Amino acid sequence: MSSYTYRRYPYCRPIELDGKSTRRPVVIVGAGMAGPTLALELAARGVPAVLLDEDDTVSVGSRSICQAKHSLEVWDRFGIAQRMVDKGITWEQGEVYLGDKALYRFNLQPEPGHKFPAFVNLQQYYVEEYLYERCLAEPAIEMRFGNKVVGVTPRGDHVAVDVETPDGRYTLEAEWLVACDGVRSAVRHMLGLAFEGEVFHDQFLIADIRLLDELPKERRFWFYPPFHPANSVLLHRQADNVLRVDFQLGHDADAEEEKKTENVDRRLRLMFGSEARWKHEWTSVYTFACRMMQRFVHGRVIFAGDAAHVVSPFGARGGNGAIADVDNLGWKLALVVTGKAPEALLDSYDSERRAAAAENILNSTRSTDFITPKFPASRAFRDAALALARDFPFARALINSGRLSVPTQQPESPLDTPDRDGDWAGGPGPGRAMLDAPVGNGWLIDGLGRDFNLLTFGSDGIETPGGITGIAVGGNGLAWRRYDARPGTTYLIRPDRYIAARWRRPDPVAVAAAVERAQGRSTGRSRA
Repeated sequence: MSSYTYRRYPYCRPIELDGKSTRRPVVIVGAGMAGPTLALELAARGVPAVLLDEDDTVSVGSRSICQAKHSLEVWDRFGIAQRMVDKGITWEQGEVYLGDKALYRFNLQPEPGHKFPAFVNLQQYYVEEYLYERCLAEPAIEMRFGNKVVGVTPRGDHVAVDVETPDGRYTLEAEWLVACDGVRSAVRHMLGLAFEGEVFHDQFLIADIRLLDELPKERRFWFYPPFHPANSVLLHRQADNVLRVDFQLGHDADAEEEKKTENVDRRLRLMFGSEARWKHEWTSVYTFACRMMQRFVHGRVIFAGDAAHVVSPFGARGGNGAIADVDNLGWKLALVVTGKAPEALLDSYDSERRAAAAENILNSTRSTDFITPKFPASRAFRDAALALARDFPFARALINSGRLSVPTQQPESPLDTPDRDGDWAGGPGPGRAMLDAPVGNGWLIDGLGRDFNLLTFGSDGIETPGGITGIAVGGNGLAWRRYDARPGTTYLIRPDRYIAARWRRPDPVAVAAAVERAQGRSTGRSRA
């Protein structure tokens, strides 16, 4: 790849090889995007972690490129999100074509007033590079490159992890082991755990190229374009003037032939014209699957990201879903490790994120079925929707070229206190992600503490339990409208920025009970 220089991270001899082993609170396997994010979240809460990866560099090739607003908000807590925004391509607009005619445009973030854009296109190797730099500067995180996990043995109060290195093999004891080691998870295979779901046999050609001409920042999706008339094409612009062009090939294409440079160039020439110039970055042909484990928590072994669930690439739900996993897990695991919450709190990670994965798989599968219809009737439906979409707005809602990643809802979480007031006309209810808004000269999300927050509108708030950050929002601006606020309206916000409870007329007893419930110490009904 010509536009990115891969740095090799040094291998260091582990102390366990010299007989100096100590049990570690948390060991994380896999240094993609999820593993380092989790390590940073734990470190911020005073929990040290060892991060193992068998490689010595960031992800090679064309991986995740579409980093969503909610992922950027997570990374912003570690001071690296703005760097991603500055390096990446910010986009909010998209356009869908039928043939060579635009059907309609769409805006992913129609309402202004958010610190971060809806999406930033930035290649995964940059995201990992920035995460690695931040992890390497954190004393509570030990990154071990060239350390391959070859054995996992649960042992009651800990997990024994066998690791192979250039200097030999050693065993690392972990109170908790988190597998973030991807779709081919070695940890999952070693434990013999099922990974059930559907495999799709349609093939797609990725051509990442550095185009030497200017193009719009928007996302473009074509159905039946004249340069690829039998199928669909997706185009995304990335950092360094790299374009990802995604050609649908069909299940019977010859993958090795399609990857040949002359055949890729032929397709690109038809698309961009005879005068266009480009340099090749990465080419591959891929298929995909939608799969999920039956449980994400197995004793003291926890699975996150692609190790736990995998979706099709339509909608940018894979990498962003993985970041949402570790955002949900990090604060809970830290409370358990430090003895501030029972181990049962981790059951809520399992239930909340399995529900989220199921939602992502459902949306991803629906996108796949629309883009690659399997039956004549489904193709006829798709073509009818496309034919009507230019003139009839209702038909546009039927077109599914990838329902893009947004925070999933978890309204059935046992950690949440249901509404009791009954007079809410809007605002995010329990189980929904909080909403950002401008407040004073800054942003609401910038005023939040790392742990639980009590957000009160129009007053100094009520007495907050220990360890809870109180935030008072004055005035009568956009934040008030987004939270359906009136004087005294109060929201309890979890560390992962989800709403745990809200009140029109709160009192300290109700707030304290909701905090207890949100931390897994009580799941009964609390007074509101």
